Amino acid sequence: MSATSYTPATPGSHALRDSLTMLRRNLKRARRYPSMTLSVVAMPILMLLLFVYVFGGAIGDGMGLPGGGAGGRGEYTNYVTPGIVLMAVTAGAISTAVSVCGDMTEGIVNRFRTMAISRSSVLTGHVVGNVVQTLVSLTLVIGVALAVGFRPNAGPVEWAAALGILVLLAFALSWVSAAMGLGARTVEAASNAPAPLTFLPFLGSAVVTPESMPTGLRWFAEYQPFTPINETLRGLLLGTEIGASGAQALAWIAGLTLVGFLWARAVFGRAVKH
Repeated sequence: MSATSYTPATPGSHALRDSLTMLRRNLKRARRYPSMTLSVVAMPILMLLLFVYVFGGAIGDGMGLPGGGAGGRGEYTNYVTPGIVLMAVTAGAISTAVSVCGDMTEGIVNRFRTMAISRSSVLTGHVVGNVVQTLVSLTLVIGVALAVGFRPNAGPVEWAAALGILVLLAFALSWVSAAMGLGARTVEAASNAPAPLTFLPFLGSAVVTPESMPTGLRWFAEYQPFTPINETLRGLLLGTEIGASGAQALAWIAGLTLVGFLWARAVFGRAVKH
């Protein structure tokens, strides 16, 4: 009679298994309580319809868009859509901050502490879950954009590159918003904390060119992180000049990821000691 051998799980596989469990938990919760997800998806779609149908004709005629002559609503739809797509990613940060704060204030994290699970899996499940929800949001926003007149000329490689940038940005902002959710005392405060991230693209080149802004705001618009990301998306999807924006976009995303990860890990470490 031979004895049954038992091989204990390695720490890496333990953390991966627990992270997948937390990811399934967060996705199931988002499906059962879809109000937050729907509101996050609805906001960029409403902004897209607002800028295309209410402001599109007037702004497009006045901008003199490259390759568009006098511009018009059609050219402006192409111009503004990358910025709205970017907004769909930034809006996802709100749901991450709210769900993380909910777990903290409702004692769910303290309950997880009593269980034999990897501590890092709690935040990893939230972050990856938000990236998945953001992909769903992007699909809906781009679908509506195509329906209202967005006409990209990108090939499969350019679409893949644009999607890769958006996923990396969603990953970076998820860590930043997770840190905000951990530091918030209430769910209401957590829902307001990422709001500047949501509207920061509008203070760049999302809806108008920085050249049309006052000097101080123009300087901010040219050097804030979302402008090179937006210009890279616009170049990939519409064939406009990218220049150094691609490298700057990747550098900003890497920086945001590092800052967000270290910030979230530090706040989470302090929180679970109390």
